[in-house]
Amino acid sequence: MSESAEQPRSGPSSPAPESTSSSLLERVKARDAEAWRRLVSLYGPIVYHWCRRMGLQPEDAADRGQEVFIAVAGGIAAFQHDQPGQTFRGWLWTITQNKIRDHFRQTGKQPPGIGGSDFQGFLAQVPGGESAPSTATGEPEPCGQLLRRGLEMVRGEIEERTWQAFWRVVVDGRSPADVGAELNMAPTAVRKAKSRVLQRLRQELGDLPAP
Repeated sequence: MSESAEQPRSGPSSPAPESTSSSLLERVKARDAEAWRRLVSLYGPIVYHWCRRMGLQPEDAADRGQEVFIAVAGGIAAFQHDQPGQTFRGWLWTITQNKIRDHFRQTGKQPPGIGGSDFQGFLAQVPGGESAPSTATGEPEPCGQLLRRGLEMVRGEIEERTWQAFWRVVVDGRSPADVGAELNMAPTAVRKAKSRVLQRLRQELGDLPAP
């Protein structure tokens, strides 16, 4: 995979951020600057989380995170996220592993409490881009945080009543019939509102399942 320090740039043919016809990753590939900002905002905290879980200090985790996204910028055009078994988080985790290995190789240090083959085994515990193994810190896993950030990003694009229908069904766990009666909507309209928001959320988050 090639690495480049060049950050995706917007151009006259870049899709609008609110486009419903292209995913976030497709817009990043088209060098849409706003899509790149969203991608880093969504996934940057996860990369930092992974680095910290692997024993990097905060400053080192931030530096390695920058290197990860430089690699993403250089390789995103070749990434095929529509292939079976390919996920963006899995690809991102592979890049992050390589940067973590480079860090310890360059510093000549071992992760705290982990060494040699144990370190390789620990890295291998995170297939497919899933969250790094939990530790005794009680730190929350990052996938729920990713969902929340995604919801915050699409919130302003959704009509208020559609958002309320989605929120009350998905988050509050209420039935479409109850929500429809409260919002003066047919239950089928409530279900469509839920699907519309989930579809938009999946466009932002790529392969991560929406709630």
